[in-house]
Amino acid sequence: AHREPWSLREGDFSKARKRLDPKPLSIERTKGSEILFGIAPCALALSQSRRDLFRLFLKQSSGSRRLVTSEFVLQATARGVPVHHVKRRELDALCRGRVHQGVCLEATPLRFKSLEEAEKPNLGDEENPNRQLIWLVLEQIQDPMNLGALLRSAYFLGVDRVVTSQRNSCPLTPTVSKASSGAMEVFDIYSTDDLRSFLKAKTAEGWEVVGTVSKPEDVENVPVISCLEFRWNKPVIIVIGSEGDGLSLETQLLCHRMLAIPPGRALHPGIESLNVSVATGILLHSICSQKLRHSD
Repeated sequence: AHREPWSLREGDFSKARKRLDPKPLSIERTKGSEILFGIAPCALALSQSRRDLFRLFLKQSSGSRRLVTSEFVLQATARGVPVHHVKRRELDALCRGRVHQGVCLEATPLRFKSLEEAEKPNLGDEENPNRQLIWLVLEQIQDPMNLGALLRSAYFLGVDRVVTSQRNSCPLTPTVSKASSGAMEVFDIYSTDDLRSFLKAKTAEGWEVVGTVSKPEDVENVPVISCLEFRWNKPVIIVIGSEGDGLSLETQLLCHRMLAIPPGRALHPGIESLNVSVATGILLHSICSQKLRHSD
């Protein structure tokens, strides 16, 4: 007799809690859109005119985050993008639990540009015969975190163009944009379905094609040098291979030289190579620093 009223009260409490705890916002996405996440990708996507923008989602906030929020509201208002203030868990659901930093943006995807567009001399002083050009070519980079990190380094260090192979390569996803810290939003990325013909054509134009290798003993018929010894006096293409297999043999044979990073110690078996994005950053810095010295 004493237990029944308690069970009723418990049931009532459960119903009341459900009323106070509303369901997460159900957001119907615009057809063909994707969800960008993170402060840098969303801010840069808003400031550039490269995507169609549909809605900005901001975490309900107070205190120190208000300044960031108000900046986003100003940017979105200037572009005519509706702003929705939502709970954190709704942002979590929008970007499937990734690190959004309180910001998500619904927008159209970015696409790779065609190589025909890459050939247009719209780099200002590209017509200057003394200008040293450096293009980065990516063969079958599949991990979006690696691709994003590669784009970030290429943009920072002054690479003029990035070209990827279409086959077995990662598309330009929101994860890539976040990993690039938004560099993908301001830096055009090109793609080709015939990497080998592209490299042959650039060689015929007088470019040097330089491959990369983690184990020099694996390379035949192409000279291998340390990146510290590399000197260049003509336009250069740096070709980076996939995470697991490196450059394909066919691509290696189109390279004039192969670059290796000398290790700083005797290496333990099993940890004899670097992550592809880290290795590329080291190689690009070694090469682009020469470009800076020559332009003085």
